[in-house]
Amino acid sequence: MADIDLITRLVEKDHGLSVVSTTRPDGTIQTSVVNAGVLDREVVFVARSDTRKVANIERTGRAAVTFRAGWEWAAVEGPARIAGSDPQLLRDVFTAAGGTHDDWDEYDRVMALEKRVAVAVTPERISGN
Repeated sequence: MADIDLITRLVEKDHGLSVVSTTRPDGTIQTSVVNAGVLDREVVFVARSDTRKVANIERTGRAAVTFRAGWEWAAVEGPARIAGSDPQLLRDVFTAAGGTHDDWDEYDRVMALEKRVAVAVTPERISGN
């Protein structure tokens, strides 16, 4: 059975490259590619606050995130929330997703300029192989 440890291993294998799925107001599925990771046993990623995925999460409070590396994969579904825009939180999420940066002050400046937020998905169901 898939678990959060499988997600952590997949993040390490492919830089956290993943697909986020949310539900549009008309019930159809909206997807986008992000770099995500695991922080405090939640799946986390950084997104611009003006994106459809963020609006959908604010409206429904749910999301699914699918990770893969080669033929190995896992999907996390569950309650989702906008965790905030605190600079240290954004750094922690970025590094959990495999990111590194040479100039954290510049990173903080760009995150603020682009109005980025951290998103957290609490695993309610994890499926995969």
